[in-house]
Amino acid sequence: MAEPSKVIHIRNVGHEIAEADLLQLLQPFGNVSKIALLQMQDLHNSVSALQYYSTVQPSVRGRNVYMQFSSHQELTTDQNSHGRNSDQVLHQVFKAYGYVEKIVTFQKSAGFQALIQYQSLQEAMDAFGALHGRNIYDGCCQLDIQYSNLSELQVHYNNDRSRDFTNPSLPTEQRPRASQQGYPDPGGLYAFQQPGASYAQMGRAAMITAAFGGTLPPGVTGTNERCTLIVSNLNTDKINEDKLFNLFSLYGNIVRIKILRNKPDHALVEMADGFQAELAVHYLKGAVLFAKKLEVNYSKYPNITSAPDAHDYTTSSLNRFNSNVIKNYRHCCAPTKMIHISALPQEITEDVILNHVSEHGSVVNTKLFEVNGKRQALIQFESEEEATEALVSKHATSLEGNTIRISFSQMQSI
Repeated sequence: MAEPSKVIHIRNVGHEIAEADLLQLLQPFGNVSKIALLQMQDLHNSVSALQYYSTVQPSVRGRNVYMQFSSHQELTTDQNSHGRNSDQVLHQVFKAYGYVEKIVTFQKSAGFQALIQYQSLQEAMDAFGALHGRNIYDGCCQLDIQYSNLSELQVHYNNDRSRDFTNPSLPTEQRPRASQQGYPDPGGLYAFQQPGASYAQMGRAAMITAAFGGTLPPGVTGTNERCTLIVSNLNTDKINEDKLFNLFSLYGNIVRIKILRNKPDHALVEMADGFQAELAVHYLKGAVLFAKKLEVNYSKYPNITSAPDAHDYTTSSLNRFNSNVIKNYRHCCAPTKMIHISALPQEITEDVILNHVSEHGSVVNTKLFEVNGKRQALIQFESEEEATEALVSKHATSLEGNTIRISFSQMQSI
């Protein structure tokens, strides 16, 4: 092997392979700063990538590719290549000013153009102020930025022309409708850890890993393929399927839930994929709900059969991971003393909110605030158990005509 370099040489790259495909192989190890050969942002990332691919055969679009360190220590940028790999380049530039949700690129008579959607208006304003008139590369690719009259970008595919960073499960191209469209294939999330994984799986895995700050939570492997959980030690007087849905849907989309008739303190919960099931086990095992310490384990059953006593949630609009997927992964945590309430009526008062949730425990502090013109609230209880009871009981309930949404907040205090 040659002397380590930030620049990686990749061989056996066929004409069907795009630059974006190659990026999917290496972005899990760090930022790629240039592509012709491939240059990682720093030497450590480059060494990590080649160490990994010395034990796993990298494959792109069914073709095995081979990597080695280049004799080049640094790449000079080809200034004529700015139209290729556009979404990754734009994402690298614009993410410095906020969370980029979506990018759409297209060619017009005036030249190459792009639409970029931020999470908030302030982030868009910051990017405009910092980048308008600036060059992407030294001496070329000057940015001419204007505000769009579109309020929301519609992205249907994740490829090098469009990308929804909040929904990595979108297909790369049009494909036949799946039997459960909108849910990821079980076991597909972290297939980049296994030999022969596809470039799409690796890219999706990298995006989800990024949601957790670049590494998975301690104890989460990302390799589990079992989707169905057995939950025991439930309070039979107070629990029902919808309350279980409100809790477990914090960690992924719910397919079905069934409370066992012969063991009413046991329930089966089928989640959309193995990774989401693993998150639920990780964060909820030992949580206290209605004065009972929950036991959450993997079930021997691969799924829950559709039946009158099995509640089906596949088409529920309350499944949280139908949109803003990365944001939802980022907010995953064990139960806390603090709940976050959104989708509140604009004229709501703290007293009305307190009247709605205070039956579930002692409220220590509250905060009513606004984000992007939408009313939200933080409610701090004395204990995690009280906050959990409020969440499972009041999530998706109606408050002054609005269906409110509740999740745990990772804030320690208000």
